[in-house]
Amino acid sequence: MKKQDISDDQVNYVYLSIGSNLGNRLHFLEKSKYLLETQGIKIIKTSSYYETESWPDPSFPKFINAVLLIKTKLNHFDLYKKIKSIEKELGRKIAPQNHPRNCDIDILDFNRKIIKSNKDSVNLEIPHPRMHNRSFVLFPLFEICKNWSHPKFKKNIVKLLSSLKKNNLRSIKII
Repeated sequence: MKKQDISDDQVNYVYLSIGSNLGNRLHFLEKSKYLLETQGIKIIKTSSYYETESWPDPSFPKFINAVLLIKTKLNHFDLYKKIKSIEKELGRKIAPQNHPRNCDIDILDFNRKIIKSNKDSVNLEIPHPRMHNRSFVLFPLFEICKNWSHPKFKKNIVKLLSSLKKNNLRSIKII
């Protein structure tokens, strides 16, 4: 008997960014992938891990980031809620924006759609509103999808990478 998978006619294809800059960073990233899978979220591709300085404050510990391509039956809002519960399970605390954290998971792209929603006091904007400026998102995304293009800006990933500032390009390394 064939193992049942998520049928392609009901599935959403989503790119997620995962990152950590506290504690055993690789452990938190691997654990976040495991927890996604336990929630019925199928990981199709995973990029390499990339290390960058913290932004906007490089005095914070360095981040390790990766990008995942997943498929799920969850809608964008239910996926967001699952992600937030995984971050909390991994010890993420409420802190000022861009402060160090055990686990950060962001929805980058959901079926190549432009989504703005406000539900239950959550403002959700997809594609991620700052992803096009972030080397730690674009490099791993390029690694797993060389023909990806930004749904809102209609620019392919090569153009987005070439528009990054030189210091963004110098500060990232694959590990």
